[in-house]
Amino acid sequence: MTVRIQRIYEEASEDGGRRILVDRLWPRGISKAKAQIDYWAKEIAPSNQLRRWYQHDPEKWDEFRRRYFQELDDNAQAVSELRAHMMGADTVTFLYSSKERSLNNATALRQYLETGSSEG
Repeated sequence: MTVRIQRIYEEASEDGGRRILVDRLWPRGISKAKAQIDYWAKEIAPSNQLRRWYQHDPEKWDEFRRRYFQELDDNAQAVSELRAHMMGADTVTFLYSSKERSLNNATALRQYLETGSSEG
């Protein structure tokens, strides 16, 4: 399975597969129709406390990932639900709203799923 990362404000691609929003908050200015999401995995997103602490500061990226991975380890039910929504898809696109294109929760989540836990 291919897991892509895309900013929700970009046009949906035909080969994007299953579209999963991985943010806790609904993106500003996007209607549900325009978003074209298949599943909103808001429970998988970083906690509000972690999100506010991080503020997309590149200096905090490694610590953000460590803390986020721990949150994911502690939230096995949400991880399991996400995996169930991904099941059977050749391609899944994780959608996020941040302006930061590489150091964001969607990228971290993909890394977490590739390794299977915070140990990776």
